[in-house]
Amino acid sequence: MSQNEMSHHKPLFRGVCASSITPFNPDGSLALGKLKPHIDWLIAEGVNAISPLGSSGEFAGMESDDRKRVLEAAIEACAGRVPILAGTHHVSTRLTVDLSKHAEQAGADALLIVPPYYMAPTPTQTMDHFRRIADAVSIPIVLYHNIPLTAIDLRTEHLARMFREGSIKGVKMSNPEPDRICSLLQETEGKLTIYAGIDSVAFEGLCHGAHGWISGIPSMVPAAAVKLHHAISVQGDLVAARRIWAKLAPLMRLQFSAYHNKGDGAHWFSVMKAGLNMIGPEVGDPCPPVLPLPPEFHETLAALLRDLDYTVKTNL
Repeated sequence: MSQNEMSHHKPLFRGVCASSITPFNPDGSLALGKLKPHIDWLIAEGVNAISPLGSSGEFAGMESDDRKRVLEAAIEACAGRVPILAGTHHVSTRLTVDLSKHAEQAGADALLIVPPYYMAPTPTQTMDHFRRIADAVSIPIVLYHNIPLTAIDLRTEHLARMFREGSIKGVKMSNPEPDRICSLLQETEGKLTIYAGIDSVAFEGLCHGAHGWISGIPSMVPAAAVKLHHAISVQGDLVAARRIWAKLAPLMRLQFSAYHNKGDGAHWFSVMKAGLNMIGPEVGDPCPPVLPLPPEFHETLAALLRDLDYTVKTNL
């Protein structure tokens, strides 16, 4: 059996996945001592998987050696309690293959890979990129579909073709159009594992039958995300789900206000790290150029977290 075929037959997790953060010291060096308490907290919140070195892991600001150190520390901290979906994206195929091989050897259960950023290869070139990675590893690959930060739009037919040939096992769909999730589920008859990848389409995506959810809310308030996933995907209770989403939606709008406005406002990652510092183990500040959340947003964020039944620290 080829490596692609072995990858194709390994199951991916279902449910809620938290993108773990990377803790840094004020000088920009890694603060790996803060990683285990953070991962312990995420698991205690009930997540079904953890994804180190996704967007929330600030992978783009690190060289490969530091990325490898972070992943090894995350896998050690997790200790097999939930699956690890390792972010191994890079700007070139060679570097992505290197990180992917390392992740497999380190014990990751699957890979999360955004298409090569900045150079914006064509769809044909991007598909070849993923084929080369799949040939190099035997664990499943989840393609991280993120048009704004890659300038690459693989359409339903591209993704379905890659799935059928065994190059990918799943897709994290970070697209604001819910029908992108729906059409991909329908085209692959639900066999391609699809995760809602941006919070603004999480409710609709889960209702369409997405297999899970990986985004900001699952990474900042995981227990609340687990409740919504359970209401929709397990219980099929839309009335209860709407009540839960009514409390989550304002947090989503605050978190992505600058992103959606394409201008100033609360940066999604500044909100995430501020929120985690308010309710969980201290994780530090983002690495510049992203800055800590401005003080004028703090009380609004704290009120939203309290409304979700979290205890907010008062010494911030």
